[in-house]
Amino acid sequence: MSLVVLAAAVPGLIAGAYARAVAAQFAARPGGEPDDRGEDRDDRENRGEGREDRGEGREDHRKEARRAFAAAARAVPLPRPPYVVEGATALATALVIWRVHDGWVVAAWLYAVVAGAALAEIDRRTWRLPDAITLPSYPILLALLAPSGRLLPALAAGCALGAVYAVLWFARPTGLGLGDVKLAGLIGLLTGALGAQATVVAGMAGQILGALYALGLLLARRATRATEFPFGPFMLAGALVAVAFPGT
Repeated sequence: MSLVVLAAAVPGLIAGAYARAVAAQFAARPGGEPDDRGEDRDDRENRGEGREDRGEGREDHRKEARRAFAAAARAVPLPRPPYVVEGATALATALVIWRVHDGWVVAAWLYAVVAGAALAEIDRRTWRLPDAITLPSYPILLALLAPSGRLLPALAAGCALGAVYAVLWFARPTGLGLGDVKLAGLIGLLTGALGAQATVVAGMAGQILGALYALGLLLARRATRATEFPFGPFMLAGALVAVAFPGT
């Protein structure tokens, strides 16, 4: 089993290279053009304008999605420095193979690992969780989870966690974007297939990891209590904590 887990990290590295290629094409605004580092040439300094709860045009979203997935199709699947996206994807892939055992649930989680790696990198850099990835992920995950026999609890958990984040967004829309709410629904689907306790662990772990990061910034005097930061990576990390320690 340990050899299987280690071997799973290899395709994880390759998948991470594709995730990085997709992420590099998303700018802080859907209409913006990323430079060689994936930064928005027109709005590099204003990360907050890229939140998914802004009213961007549909055509800009479509153009951005076409550009991103075309870049992935052309990408050479080799890790590149600093290897962060590729390394994280490899580790997450190995974790899923180690801890998840139902075949269809594994398939759903492996898809989510690649999509999540791209989303985390996009959110870290642009403060966005684009619809081009989050919305199609719903039917993909539902289709993968349906044969597992875990679809109903997954749907219930997805609705519950999505509702919790919707309330948080409504209470403080400057602290969360609608992209975070959509991501919460996806995390609920995935963790609900593992059990209700896994969903609770994922939700709590994401909040705790985000709070620890904020505390670290405060202690280092690099932020104030009003400082905001992209929360998607912490939500996704919380989901992986739920895989490792589902609470069951």
